[in-house]
Amino acid sequence: MPIEKVEFSGDGYRLVGDLHLPDAGTGRGAVVLTGPFAGVKEQVTGYYAERFAQRGYVALAFDHRNWGGSEGEPRQHEDASAKVSDLRNAVSFLAARPEVDAEKVALCGVCLGGIYSVQLAAFDPRVKAVALIAAAYNSPVLIRDRFGAANFAALMTQFAQIAQREFTTGEIEYWPAVNPAGMPAGNPGPEPFEYYGTERGARPGWRNRCTALSVLQELTLDVDSFLPLVTAPLLIVHGSGDQAIPVTDAEAAFAAAPEPKELLLLDTGNHIELYDDDGYVLPAIDRAVSFFDRSM
Repeated sequence: MPIEKVEFSGDGYRLVGDLHLPDAGTGRGAVVLTGPFAGVKEQVTGYYAERFAQRGYVALAFDHRNWGGSEGEPRQHEDASAKVSDLRNAVSFLAARPEVDAEKVALCGVCLGGIYSVQLAAFDPRVKAVALIAAAYNSPVLIRDRFGAANFAALMTQFAQIAQREFTTGEIEYWPAVNPAGMPAGNPGPEPFEYYGTERGARPGWRNRCTALSVLQELTLDVDSFLPLVTAPLLIVHGSGDQAIPVTDAEAAFAAAPEPKELLLLDTGNHIELYDDDGYVLPAIDRAVSFFDRSM
């Protein structure tokens, strides 16, 4: 499948992407991908984009601002509202391409990208279908309850202290993006490190760091307010053995979402198998393609 290196503007920032093109005559639709926290386009979104293109979809994997090859400061900073804006600009870019039917543009969000996909689709009718794969379903209340109120309050105090130091010194504080030993990290524990911290997922455009306040963004994201507003057909694919994002979160999100919607549960053993294990990725892609074909 040919890959075209592309650039487009995102609120004045230069965003870079890889446009995965299907073979001539096989075009079915188009899909914009957004992926996990701290990820770059050569990782999960690129892996999915290649497989969507093999099935006849024009697929765009791109770096959000502050990450990878795209512009933006501070580097490696998770800016939740900006990511939704980047995703909106990515839809605009893809819909304007000559090989794309603007009435057949879908979103696919993997892990944290699922939240951004929902937040955009809730208010952008150009999005004709949405697939959430191994997606996060954060809400501040859910995160507080899982951490425990006291631990959550202690974390918020820590972030407030970091914000105060940054204001005073003008220096950005960084944490590891992944840390097998646990906190501090954007994604603590051995499982995220197994993907990002090894040859399995490490790529030249990726760095094992994120701003400390990226984690505040991550922990205070909300999907609950947006799910009921998504009118585009919605597909949720999740692993039954996902410990990072329990399957009960996906089932609750599915219950909260309006029709039309579909749910596919795969018999995974963990979260990251849906990043790059074709035993799970390919069934997810196959179902997404079938769902998009029927929905757009």
